[in-house]
Amino acid sequence: MRFAVTLLLWLFTTVALAVAVPTAWAQTHVVDVDGYTAMAEKASSDPVLQAAVASELTTRALALINQRGYHVDSSTVHDVAAGYTAGPDFPPQFADANRMVHDWMFTGAHAQSQGDQWVVDLSAMLKDNAFAPMLSNFHVQVPETVRVPVTVTSSKILQPGKLRPLATWGPWVTIAAAAVTGICALLTLAVAGSRGRALAGLGISALLVGAAGWAAIELGRRRLGDALNHTTGDIRRIADVMVGDAESSLHHWLDLTLAAGGVLVALGVLAAVLGSLRQS
Repeated sequence: MRFAVTLLLWLFTTVALAVAVPTAWAQTHVVDVDGYTAMAEKASSDPVLQAAVASELTTRALALINQRGYHVDSSTVHDVAAGYTAGPDFPPQFADANRMVHDWMFTGAHAQSQGDQWVVDLSAMLKDNAFAPMLSNFHVQVPETVRVPVTVTSSKILQPGKLRPLATWGPWVTIAAAAVTGICALLTLAVAGSRGRALAGLGISALLVGAAGWAAIELGRRRLGDALNHTTGDIRRIADVMVGDAESSLHHWLDLTLAAGGVLVALGVLAAVLGSLRQS
């Protein structure tokens, strides 16, 4: 009877941990706007992302210059844009631009004037001092908003405010999953006949969750790729880098889970051996 109860509690612990790890990561780095913008700011140091943003800014700056009736070599504008994305002002401004992206998905903000199309505002970047001398030579004044579509067309997958439920219930699910994991783990240790084996069993739970998480990421790449197929050229390159950084972050959390599992298994085996020696 004790074994059956212990096994049941172990199963509950494993399932709760499998929910707690990804939801805690998502709440920290995706649902929370500050966590998301921090991740975006970190991704801004990637040369591929910088090149993609520089290309998009070049396109927008050229359009503004052409509207004034002037013509300029695109390589000249690109050099200015590349210097900006490699400079210190770019990371925080890129993070601010991503706040608009986050708001669109989680609150539906910025969608009313643009229909259902996902947009990002690049005006703050074009108003940076790096562009000012060049744009002033052509008497260009950057508009209040320079909105660039993220998606090619409106999509059933990407809709404004679609992730609002995650923002509402995500924190509660994260807290509940963590609490259930802790309670079930303690009960498993309390009920088990051998504390060492129970501790090793909890370590196995962490190992299973970590390995399953890695497998789930691989399986989820195709569905995420389908969603990214709705994005436009340079934006797709930017999104690919940010998704790659997000995957790397989640992999890090899963690696920590695996490491914790390995430590618990080692401690459990050691405790079981010491217990056997004492009994003998």
